[in-house]
Amino acid sequence: QVQLVESGGGLVQAGGSLRLSCAASGRTFSYYAVGWFRQAPGKEREFVATLSRSGGNSLHADSVKGRFTISRDNAKNTVYLQMNSLKPEDTAVYYCAARTGGPTTVERSRYDYWGQGTQVTVSS
Repeated sequence: QVQLVESGGGLVQAGGSLRLSCAASGRTFSYYAVGWFRQAPGKEREFVATLSRSGGNSLHADSVKGRFTISRDNAKNTVYLQMNSLKPEDTAVYYCAARTGGPTTVERSRYDYWGQGTQVTVSS
């Protein structure tokens, strides 16, 4: 098993940047593909980005492509989401997720472990 704890959320003005972190504990972190999802009030949880176990393959949602970047440091058991040029529509609770083995995936149901989420609010 792995436990995930997100941090780094907060309030930022439109056009600003934030870096989210997700610290993992438990089983060897490199066993897991990882992903970031977000959920705005009244909306479904949606895919943001995913990254393979080695960090060699990534995929970002069209809505964040070119602005957000997912990365990981397996030595530190941490995955990151660098968010630049933030927009008010990026406001949501952001969740880190891990998937045991397997390739990267955008499907929420294929992730086995989830963090508690961190709030990101972008003001206009």
